[in-house]
Amino acid sequence: MAPNVPVVISATDSPEDIAAAADSLRDYTALYVGGMGSKEQNFYNRIACRMGYEQAAEEIQQKYMARDKAGAAAAVPQQLIDSTALIGTRDRIADRLRAYADAGVTTVNLSPVGWTLDERVLALRTALEAVEQAGLA
Repeated sequence: MAPNVPVVISATDSPEDIAAAADSLRDYTALYVGGMGSKEQNFYNRIACRMGYEQAAEEIQQKYMARDKAGAAAAVPQQLIDSTALIGTRDRIADRLRAYADAGVTTVNLSPVGWTLDERVLALRTALEAVEQAGLA
């Protein structure tokens, strides 16, 4: 298994910082859960349903297909984002990478998130340090 996983660095692992970092992935998650494929054929929507987010996945898809992208993004539960991305400090990301490995993931395709090149480089550097910290290098 080799999932594509967004990486967002936060200043701390406080609930507020994690929520703010997750917010940067709302549009991205809404696009995948609500707008990839058709109502009948959306792999990402089906994954969200299998993860226990059936009601949210349906709402996101309905809003996205009605071209209410802001509404679709607002309907994405923070926990769905946190479950499908690496968010937080190096320590939290290391813990999450260990959980991926324990679940059988052999390769993680890191997608650093940030508005600037420096932010994306920091995200990638922090994730690589987390890989080493988790003993996965």
